[in-house]
Amino acid sequence: MAKDKNKHDLEEQFLDDPENLFDEDQDEPDAEEIEADEIAALRVEVAELKDRLLRSLAETENMRKRAERDRRDAEVYGATRLARDLLAVHDNFDRALGNVTDAVREAAPGLIEGIELTQRGLLSAFEKNKITKISPAAGDRFDPKLHQAMFEAPVPGTKAGDIIQVMGEGFMIGERLLRPAQVGVSSGGPAVQ
Repeated sequence: MAKDKNKHDLEEQFLDDPENLFDEDQDEPDAEEIEADEIAALRVEVAELKDRLLRSLAETENMRKRAERDRRDAEVYGATRLARDLLAVHDNFDRALGNVTDAVREAAPGLIEGIELTQRGLLSAFEKNKITKISPAAGDRFDPKLHQAMFEAPVPGTKAGDIIQVMGEGFMIGERLLRPAQVGVSSGGPAVQ
């Protein structure tokens, strides 16, 4: 039955257009169509490869920038742990020099001068490594990014948040806080009655 149907279709096609019945190129695309399809496929492939190349270049540039930033951070902040340990040495020098009286200075001037020179050497080494002091003064505003409040007390003539006493210096390494300055903060003057 299917054979008869195909035969019938061929007969109708022959009757409609007898010249094209046996044209072999009828269903096959011509060379121009094949070439145009290949060109379109190649353009798509080129666009995909160009996109991948640009993404790879961007990723490589980002990795280079990140590595450079990490290198600079390591250079500046690599000694953070050692610097924190040396802050205790600085504090001990401050305490030692704070307890020097005129009598001790007269009795052992060389010793006191040696302690002062050693402390200046330590501060010079800090400076070379971008370690700087945070030295607030009484009356400055409390900054929680730089200061640590050790106590709060009402003090007449001050506003809430003013520093009333400095108990310890703070230090920064580069742009990062190494140790906050220890301060006492005013809670404001006594309430007016």
